[in-house]
Amino acid sequence: MSDLFPKWTNRLPLYAAVSGVLAVTSVTAAVWYYFTPKYARVGYQPLQPVTFSHATHADQLGIDCRYCHNGVEKSWFSNVPASTVCMNCHVQVLKDDPRLALVRESAQSGRPIPWVQVHKLPDYVFFNHSVHVNRGISCVACHGQVNHEDEIRHLQPLSMTFCLDCHRQPAANLRPPNQVYNLDWQPASPEKQLADGTRFMKEWKVESLENCTTCHR
Repeated sequence: MSDLFPKWTNRLPLYAAVSGVLAVTSVTAAVWYYFTPKYARVGYQPLQPVTFSHATHADQLGIDCRYCHNGVEKSWFSNVPASTVCMNCHVQVLKDDPRLALVRESAQSGRPIPWVQVHKLPDYVFFNHSVHVNRGISCVACHGQVNHEDEIRHLQPLSMTFCLDCHRQPAANLRPPNQVYNLDWQPASPEKQLADGTRFMKEWKVESLENCTTCHR
């Protein structure tokens, strides 16, 4: 029998046990990493290094989204504004407020404020903000009515199902171009939305893309 089974086979149970432990550890680590609130759980709302109220700036003061996120119409990502953008106003408004000390220091030193990212897609997902907002998809569709939030929170799951639901029926989400950044806008009725959205699809050549390579490139 010893001739049939080489000596290294005696170590097979050890190899199997080690492989099993590594596999379980890898799966646990992947689940722990990708299923934390940062990536999957609706309601994730981290504390930020500087308190910033969208309700005050976007709603009460009526500041357009594009004043701070000025790359959203021409870039694949929606940029976080530099602290110098904040100081355009706060050099006069609340200029000595201690709550803005980090903003003033950042503007002077050039070191960015360490904001905590709330909305983050996996690295294997391609998403272009400019394509969406320039074809009638409002910030509200993915981020909710941030103009009524004091602290930004993760509202939608941003899952593959969430994206495909929109891609399968774009007409239900397409707005008139001048209402994309009006976060309080509502269509007159569901029927009106569908009719206008269908017309927009034709005029803007919006395709109902479901191919894998649309988002995974």
